[in-house]
Amino acid sequence: MESLFYVSENPRFYSTKRIVQIENGQSVSPISRTEAQAALLEYLHVTRNLRFTDAENMSKNSPRFLEKLLAKVDIDADIGHSITRFLLFHPINEFEPFFESLGLKPYEYNPFLPRDLMFLCDDDMLLENYHVLCNYGIARTKLGKIYKEAMDVFRYDYGVLELKLKAYEELGLSQSFMIKLVVCSPLLLIGEVNVDFIKVLEILRKLGVEISMIEEDLSENISYDWSKLLALLNLFRFAGYNEEQLGGLISQHLGIFFGDSVDRIYLLIGFLLKFGSTMNQICSMFLQFPQMQFEKFVSNLRHCFLFLNEIEMEVHEIGNIFRSHTVMLGSCRLKKSNTLRTALNAANKRICEVIQENPQVLKKWVMGSKIERLPNWKLKSRMLKTKFLLDLGIVDNSNKIVRALKVFRGSGAKFQERFDCIVEAGLSRKDVCEMIKSSPEILNQTKDVIERKIDFLVNNVGYPVSYLVTFPFYFNYTTARVKLRLAMYNWLKDQGNGEPMLSLSTIIATSDKKFTSDYVNHHPRGPEIWQDLKKEIYAESKATSWT
Repeated sequence: MESLFYVSENPRFYSTKRIVQIENGQSVSPISRTEAQAALLEYLHVTRNLRFTDAENMSKNSPRFLEKLLAKVDIDADIGHSITRFLLFHPINEFEPFFESLGLKPYEYNPFLPRDLMFLCDDDMLLENYHVLCNYGIARTKLGKIYKEAMDVFRYDYGVLELKLKAYEELGLSQSFMIKLVVCSPLLLIGEVNVDFIKVLEILRKLGVEISMIEEDLSENISYDWSKLLALLNLFRFAGYNEEQLGGLISQHLGIFFGDSVDRIYLLIGFLLKFGSTMNQICSMFLQFPQMQFEKFVSNLRHCFLFLNEIEMEVHEIGNIFRSHTVMLGSCRLKKSNTLRTALNAANKRICEVIQENPQVLKKWVMGSKIERLPNWKLKSRMLKTKFLLDLGIVDNSNKIVRALKVFRGSGAKFQERFDCIVEAGLSRKDVCEMIKSSPEILNQTKDVIERKIDFLVNNVGYPVSYLVTFPFYFNYTTARVKLRLAMYNWLKDQGNGEPMLSLSTIIATSDKKFTSDYVNHHPRGPEIWQDLKKEIYAESKATSWT
């Protein structure tokens, strides 16, 4: 049979291209490949009576199948003639080039190859629904995604698929939107009209979001789960977003909701909730979301978390920074911790304190920025301590300052915070100054420890906070010691052996040896109860990290 397609033998009409190797190791030129495609097209259209457009798509968009075919013929002879002759005596499984031309790779379509069929014309419903989708405007090379995710679409009886497409158009969706939508979400064509999708449309329209805007952000490479998107929209609505806020958020960041970020949004929300963020705080964060890719934002957050963890910042301190500076952290791509340590000429502890004093400093440590060394920590800390002592009038000459500085340990920036913490508990500044003069070690304890000890004194022991003015040394004892002494004293009183109305200072300031001899040993079971209470309270102390 004379070929329907004339292929020029003059190489001057073809651009020079790389020679391609086929499965058997032989090299095939672009000219030979074109001749092979033409022969396959002629076979499928003329011999097998497939539509020309179907045959053309199969011959041009099934390179792997064509390579297998070329490996079975003599490529040194006339390629077109060799393939034509081969196909006359060796009918092919037409489903292979068909599925490959739909955009599927062999490992993807092999499970779909029918066991009892070789010719496409024997599967009427497959071709019928294939043509419906092609005629609707969907690119043939994208139909493989639809087949892989919703194979039942290609099993519908005559006219059913057209009705399903029309049902969605009747919701007010344009054909161009439907073309992208069907590729994104093939499962929408399975069963009745998808309820979750309809509810999403209703919410978007109620929020004033134009459906035409969504069409631009739909990605044909993503498979959408409309139930997840619906749940996310409802989550934001129930968390406190009003219609204007949510509509504005979606309109400004369509890529977040209609890209492949929905799962990442859920992960981010869970991540922030673990750090103690409330849904109101998370909603506020989204309203301030920067104009950047969501994936990059999440990646930056993760990188910041790893950085803070690598410099050994406490978990609760990381949580504080993440709750209050989420948008800033997601907008920064920090340098690596080793690089920063070297550039700042500082150890982990110093870097942690600098960040806690001013988290905005992280914006200066991003990739590509020039890093300045941190100022001398010891000198700065000494200056802050001196200023603090002088401002409060705790010392009034240089000799006392030198002695005081030897007592006060830690960062000078923390002393004012700890001082204010005691004042805020209900004491005057004058009283707190006097307390610190008599017991300066108070300010060597962290703010959290001071707060816990005051809370225990007031809410567990039942003493007014003013008692601290007369007994500031209370802060020098652990909560476990106070609890143990009081528990033993109360037990002795219940047994009629405890001295009535002992002051708290007497109970907890007495040495263990004197407390045991003066009180514990005055009851036959005293030593036994003392040991039992000690084991119980110190075990509890270890478990709850009392200080």
